[in-house]
Amino acid sequence: MLDPTAEKIGLIAGWGRYPLVLAAALKQQQRQVYCIGITGHADPQLAEICDDFTFKGVAKLGGCIRYFQRNNVHLATMAGKIHKTLMFQRYSWLRHLPDWRCVQTFYPHFVTLSKDRADDTLLTAVIDAYASDGITLAPATDFAPELLVKPGKLTSRRLSRSQEKDIEFGWRLAKEMGRLDIGQTVAVKGQAVLAIEAVEGTDACIRRAGELCPKGDFTVVKVAKPEQDMRFDVPTIGLGTLDSLLAAGATVLAVEAGRTIIIDEQAMIQAADRHGIAIVACEEPFALPAARDDGQEAA
Repeated sequence: MLDPTAEKIGLIAGWGRYPLVLAAALKQQQRQVYCIGITGHADPQLAEICDDFTFKGVAKLGGCIRYFQRNNVHLATMAGKIHKTLMFQRYSWLRHLPDWRCVQTFYPHFVTLSKDRADDTLLTAVIDAYASDGITLAPATDFAPELLVKPGKLTSRRLSRSQEKDIEFGWRLAKEMGRLDIGQTVAVKGQAVLAIEAVEGTDACIRRAGELCPKGDFTVVKVAKPEQDMRFDVPTIGLGTLDSLLAAGATVLAVEAGRTIIIDEQAMIQAADRHGIAIVACEEPFALPAARDDGQEAA
């Protein structure tokens, strides 16, 4: 449970704007922010926001834990994407030189193969490693709940009946993919699957759908896992997502209300309206939003 009295908060920052937005929110709450930026992922601008900042390699788990211990940080959170494709690069272990704590933690996953390398499995191992040294990792949305998207139609474009059917069809598929810990995103058109997210991530999944469906006008559905751990891998959208939708020719984005983080919400909505992209936030159990906040009825 989040400690409202904690003055020092640790932040493990991956790729994207989310860590910057979260760090700013923590500073507005008068917290002291001690940030570890994952090398090759985190934005150096975090150093200008946080009270203390350091870069650490993705495989320096022991170094990250010691950094928080030296700074007397006992409560931390994670924000931003870690590119899982790094695991499958040639000579990745040599390139990233894992420290001893990392080797101990992930030996069953990468050497003996007695445990799998699914997202939840690996990230839970990270959380357990921090916890064993007295550092609790809390959901980032506990510190900034305003970043969770609210239910409703976010944009002005009306949905056709076929698009509504595609959202419902894609929702069921995405939930099942999440249950299997494969991915959170599917792209569909005419109730046919174009692409399913796996290790490549949402943006690459969307762009692959565009390559497979060059005439565009397809729907992307992104949801939380049925048993989503809000401490990590929470669905996140922002202007980068919109860029991928535009590049691929997608015209609809459906996300899960209350369990999806939206970064730069107003800027994203305005840009989506300019380009004619519909964004809707649906609730689970699945239900399409009936109307926008401004009273416009859904198609």
